[in-house]
Amino acid sequence: MIRFLRPLLRGRTYTRLLHLWLPMLSVAFWMFIDPRTPWAPALFLVPLALIPAVRRGEGVQARLLLTPGEAEPGISEEPARSWRDRGRTLLWLELRMVLGLVAMFASVRLPILTVDLAKGAWGQPPSFAPHRAYALLAPLPLVALYGVVLGLGALVTRCARRLLGPSAAERLAALAERTEQLLERTRIARELHDSIGHALTVAVVQAGAARAAGDPEFTGRALTAIEETGRAALEDLERVLGVLREAERPASARPTLADADRLLESARASGAEVDFRATGAVETLPGPVSREGYRILQEALTNVLRHAGAVPVRVRVSAGVRQLALEISNPLPAELPRTDGGSGLRGIRERAALLGGTARTGPEAGTWLVRAELPLS
Repeated sequence: MIRFLRPLLRGRTYTRLLHLWLPMLSVAFWMFIDPRTPWAPALFLVPLALIPAVRRGEGVQARLLLTPGEAEPGISEEPARSWRDRGRTLLWLELRMVLGLVAMFASVRLPILTVDLAKGAWGQPPSFAPHRAYALLAPLPLVALYGVVLGLGALVTRCARRLLGPSAAERLAALAERTEQLLERTRIARELHDSIGHALTVAVVQAGAARAAGDPEFTGRALTAIEETGRAALEDLERVLGVLREAERPASARPTLADADRLLESARASGAEVDFRATGAVETLPGPVSREGYRILQEALTNVLRHAGAVPVRVRVSAGVRQLALEISNPLPAELPRTDGGSGLRGIRERAALLGGTARTGPEAGTWLVRAELPLS
């Protein structure tokens, strides 16, 4: 019994009933003007459905009254953008008026019938002979009203999802927006992995080398390198957090290949012998290419320090007319980095692919080679 009556305790039951009643206001107003043509409001719905904003208004109202509290109700709040949308809106308006008439009739007539049956049971005949058996029949119209209210509420909600639901174009737009959000999250994850991972790797290598050396002068240099690398990592972290807070910071604030000196000095301070050579106009590279090139170089140097330690590293940066070429190589370590599942190497390939370029990582001729080619146009 409690389960049967539970819908009566839900606010959604009454907001759906209100949604069914609302179209009857226009019918009642028209009946006051011209009671001889009660069907006229249905004709007015045809030009009304042609207005694009009507679909948005119906969608907002349906979400508020039919699906209150639902995060994904499946009802659009966008205006009509095609004749198909307008046709669906017209069908929805007509169907809503019909269901509203049924709901209004049941809401008024069934309680009156209950009262008539109760009067008949006590000898006060309305339109039929009094009889005590009417007392048993009196609750039935209320039970029927209960079923009508719940049934019509569920039916009008289902129709709203079908007729006011997102069109194919809206689904594609929502999918594109979701894809952009996922790409942004992936980019932020890569940024954190590259900048913070590089800083932690340098700090670990420097701390280990300082402890093993036992030289106060070397320890001082190591602490200085850790401090500088940590400060740079904090700047990167603040920038990424600014993106998460939707701060209006330009993309140009991200480091580029023109700032590669701090990466090289950080690697050299960690004991690596970096042989760096750049050809071409690196300073005039397009912003996106230069920024992604910086991150690829950073991740490559991080992998060298993490997996090979203080070894000679050869870095070549070539800015041509059509593409930027990056090549970082070092002697093969005792334990090769993963070439498939490592997030760092995968990030290098993803960054190159994002700009329409290619990246290759792996052993070659006794060295570990990272080579990326990024188009400039």
